[in-house]
Amino acid sequence: MASSSIESTPATGAAKPSSNPAAKPKRRVRRLLASWSRWLHIYLSMFGSAVVLFFSITGLTLNHSDWFFAEHATKISGTMPREWLNVDAPAPPGWDEYDFSHQIYRLEVVELLRSEHRLRGKVTDFLAFEDECEVTFQSPGYSATARINRSTGEYAVDVLSSDLVTVMNDLHKGRHSGEVWSWVIDVSAVIGTLVGLTGFVLIFFLKLRRRSGIALAVLGAAMTWYFYTLAVA
Repeated sequence: MASSSIESTPATGAAKPSSNPAAKPKRRVRRLLASWSRWLHIYLSMFGSAVVLFFSITGLTLNHSDWFFAEHATKISGTMPREWLNVDAPAPPGWDEYDFSHQIYRLEVVELLRSEHRLRGKVTDFLAFEDECEVTFQSPGYSATARINRSTGEYAVDVLSSDLVTVMNDLHKGRHSGEVWSWVIDVSAVIGTLVGLTGFVLIFFLKLRRRSGIALAVLGAAMTWYFYTLAVA
């Protein structure tokens, strides 16, 4: 009788079976959420560390561009065939009567300027008038504007090139940087967002630091909102 009573007594500290059947699925979801948040937070931080660091540093240099700004101006001149600038071609239907660019071999003009003077960047403007035309090349921290006399073929190019910090600032803004860099900006924004969100989720799994972490997050959000209201007032 004694032995049977001892066997029926549960051992001290033994885990009691859960009375709630829904507890196990909830614990499994919490473990998965914690695991995936930690994985994303660590590896996205490492993968995007260079680009996040780039946009963090250039955010500072952009806010204080007067500390670093340096610009170098040069002037170039030359001559191109007059025939490229006075083509006897009818205006296409719906063409602006003040735009004479259909009378110019635009591709030849652009390529000559690029090859002769190593102009770089994208052609952002090609304006044509009765007596002259104007071609503008632009890339981050760089611009070149060519003014061409249509009657003589003579041209002058004003080139403005900036220092490395200005180039980086233009890349931060996506200014004249092209479609590929636009994708870099989008991807870095997504990475930064996910790193921030997963870091916020992880604090809920750290019992000892949960309250202080959430308090700091709320404080940071409140300060950001306060300075935002000051900025837009």
